[in-house]
Amino acid sequence: MNTTQAAANRCNRFDWPRLELPGADVRLARFCDPEQARQWFARLHAEIVWERHRLRLFGREIDAPRLSCWVGDAEAGYTYSRTRFIPRPWTPGLRELRESLFSHCGKNFNSVLCNLYRNGRDCMGWHSDNEPELGPEPVIASLSFGAGRRFRLRGRHDPGLRLELELDSGSLLLMAAATQANYRHDLPRSTRVVEPRINLTFRSILTAAA
Repeated sequence: MNTTQAAANRCNRFDWPRLELPGADVRLARFCDPEQARQWFARLHAEIVWERHRLRLFGREIDAPRLSCWVGDAEAGYTYSRTRFIPRPWTPGLRELRESLFSHCGKNFNSVLCNLYRNGRDCMGWHSDNEPELGPEPVIASLSFGAGRRFRLRGRHDPGLRLELELDSGSLLLMAAATQANYRHDLPRSTRVVEPRINLTFRSILTAAA
């Protein structure tokens, strides 16, 4: 077994702490210190082509309450909210982060959804990342830079199963195994938050060549 394979096997155990949530694999770790997180925010804010995605909800098109960008390998197209997104090419910073995440997660992610929450009025509604392109048990690595925000999980079949986290700048959240099948998550509005936040959710899209 070569060094890369050995590292992947170690990382695939997800040795960092697992949070208590039945039927899910959710883990939270420190990716970088506050100063590094500040630098990453500034770099990503400048590198990424931010745009307002149009989503289909309840039979009508609306503007997403945040700015976004879908980035990935050329074949990693993605459909959510009944809208098809073709990936933009990797920026240098996003490529560097993807390579770094391999040492944390043992995953070679081929895409990332970038979201810019300009203040506490920008949000993400309840949903699961359970689109067919992600496979039955997707591994999603979520990096946060900028303002801390509240993140909630709620059981799809038992709403009494809940977990609430504070995702601060430089944090790394991992969701794996049956998390998406059993839970929804959201990022609620907050009148107390006035600073912007960048969130990157790295994922692996199943392609015809995979």
